[in-house]
Amino acid sequence: MSINSRISGLRDHTPDERLALVAQGAELDADALGALRPDSGLSLAQADHMVENVVGLIAVPVGVATNFTIDGRDRLIPMATEEPSVVAAASNAARMARGHGGFTTSYTGDVMIAQIQVLDAIDPHGARFALLEAKDELLELANQQDPMLVSLGGGAFDISVRVLPTRAGVQVIVHLHVDVRDAMGANAVNTMAEAIAPRIAELAGTRTLLRILTNKAELRLTRARAVFDAELLGGPQVVDDIVAASAFAEADPYRAATHNKGIMNGITAVVLATGNDTRAVESGCHSHAARAGGYTALSQFEKDADGNLVGTLEVPLAVGLVGGATRAHPTAQASVKLLGVETARELASVIAAVGLAQNLAACRALAAEGIQRGHMTLHARTIAASAGADVDEIGAVAARIVADRRIRMEYAREVLAELRGGGAGA
Repeated sequence: MSINSRISGLRDHTPDERLALVAQGAELDADALGALRPDSGLSLAQADHMVENVVGLIAVPVGVATNFTIDGRDRLIPMATEEPSVVAAASNAARMARGHGGFTTSYTGDVMIAQIQVLDAIDPHGARFALLEAKDELLELANQQDPMLVSLGGGAFDISVRVLPTRAGVQVIVHLHVDVRDAMGANAVNTMAEAIAPRIAELAGTRTLLRILTNKAELRLTRARAVFDAELLGGPQVVDDIVAASAFAEADPYRAATHNKGIMNGITAVVLATGNDTRAVESGCHSHAARAGGYTALSQFEKDADGNLVGTLEVPLAVGLVGGATRAHPTAQASVKLLGVETARELASVIAAVGLAQNLAACRALAAEGIQRGHMTLHARTIAASAGADVDEIGAVAARIVADRRIRMEYAREVLAELRGGGAGA
């Protein structure tokens, strides 16, 4: 399959026309993406089987980011987000990297960690050694819980044990390492943790308490790198200013919080569109930003020998393609089809690349023109709609308030009244 992510003028078409163009670019039948239409997506009956006490649905816009080349392959990226400028910014950043090969990624593996908390051990260091001595027994017991995962080449493969001082006394913490393959893995590792907890209690001569995965997925890291063209960015000064802004975020947690929020604008949008757990991914990423004891930037930007900007990003991404909403939600299934990913590794690579692109776009806006100019221009359509403009009036109202540089609700209402012939006081 030869996907073409370079779709010029996509924004100039209607939503139905865009869907057809995107399907064509992804070499898919238009019906394959039908679930992205509001009347064909998740039904109330389906939602009733997914969570409790269902009373309705909330719709989130799904846009498609273009121009992405990731590991030598073009991808059209579904992004579920309510924030203006995110999809356009990611697409523009991908365009700036496209001439230098796009994004390249690496992946440490599909490993998740379950924690078993051991309390009241009389000899915690002795208990640690006893548990390590029983490693093979515990791994075998864990793998008995999921023979299918083992048959696919995954399963529990290692155990580590920590002695942890806490304000409630010294605790012994067992880490069970599990290769979860193409699943997010929460159900698999939690089942294994609960199964081995009684034997752990026997070996330690005491009791266990919590038995659950950690979202600090430090053994499931994805790294993305890209070279962004200096000329397309705006020249050498913009490159230098982005490097300086990046250094600021690395050194200062106040700036890092907003810097990383820009990264998550991209990451969360793809995670949500594909039916994965946004909260798990977000907590993992933010814990990784604090791994050295202080909160810092997840990405870095540097200047290469040719004067271009090199961006790098490393994040833990616990995402999957089997189980959960990814399988149960028809819109998530359509998003996965559009992406054309077949493994959790491919999906994580796409997500990391989008996070880096989104981050670059935000840093460039800050360094070159200020964040509000581009953001508010795109936000103008939302302001127009909120002011009461009909679908066929939104474009005219948005254009006027942008041209007048008065992108505010009250002015949008005045413009709308004028367009409708009622005058400014109507």
